[in-house]
Amino acid sequence: MPYEITEQKKIGAGLIGFGISFSFLGVVLFFDRGLLALGNIFWLLGVAVLLGWHSTWRLFTSRTNYKGSVSFFLGLFFIFVRWPILGIIFEIYGCIVLFSEFWPSVKIFLYQIPLVGWIIRFLF
Repeated sequence: MPYEITEQKKIGAGLIGFGISFSFLGVVLFFDRGLLALGNIFWLLGVAVLLGWHSTWRLFTSRTNYKGSVSFFLGLFFIFVRWPILGIIFEIYGCIVLFSEFWPSVKIFLYQIPLVGWIIRFLF
């Protein structure tokens, strides 16, 4: 079954959720470097566990995704060297470029959610 939710996928989704939560708290608490770093580590581990290690490696090293990978890891580096605002900007840009091919699928998924789909269709 292609959409089977295994324990590994649940753990990956949980790690991604923790990563997003820690990153959000890091931004809200005036760009706290420790929370941002933890959020990035949890997010990267969650993506690796959810997609699988080989697929994650291909995602970050694909020739079409070099621009997004370099900007994401440059943002991670800036967070570690205490420039969190610049690091977040680079990471957001890197995530948008890395996952740009997934946005049509996300849009179709969001249309299927009852209230969210109606709001998206109404606004756009």
